[in-house]
Amino acid sequence: MRSVPVVALTGLALIMLLSPASATPTGPEHADKVMHALLFAALAGASRYALLPVRVTVLWLTAFAVVTEILQGILPIGRHGSVWDLLADTLGVVMGLAVHSAVMRSRSNA
Repeated sequence: MRSVPVVALTGLALIMLLSPASATPTGPEHADKVMHALLFAALAGASRYALLPVRVTVLWLTAFAVVTEILQGILPIGRHGSVWDLLADTLGVVMGLAVHSAVMRSRSNA
């Protein structure tokens, strides 16, 4: 049951990252970078909740980020891959791991 959030968030991420450009909402400048970071932070937290080790979490999310950016660039969906999006994804993973670690530390101290 701990894997359900990972599966659900991965599905949501695929929908968000690979939807046609015409279907994606616009927002303030760089809002998409914030969304990338938050999405990958949630994925990292869910991955750790599913008891995947940190190394496995980093590896699969890095691969996922790279693959989705490549797919954005090659699929005919009106989107493009971006190194900046990839960096936002990576920052999100780091943030998610940091939050998960902090929560686990606070629980063990309580």
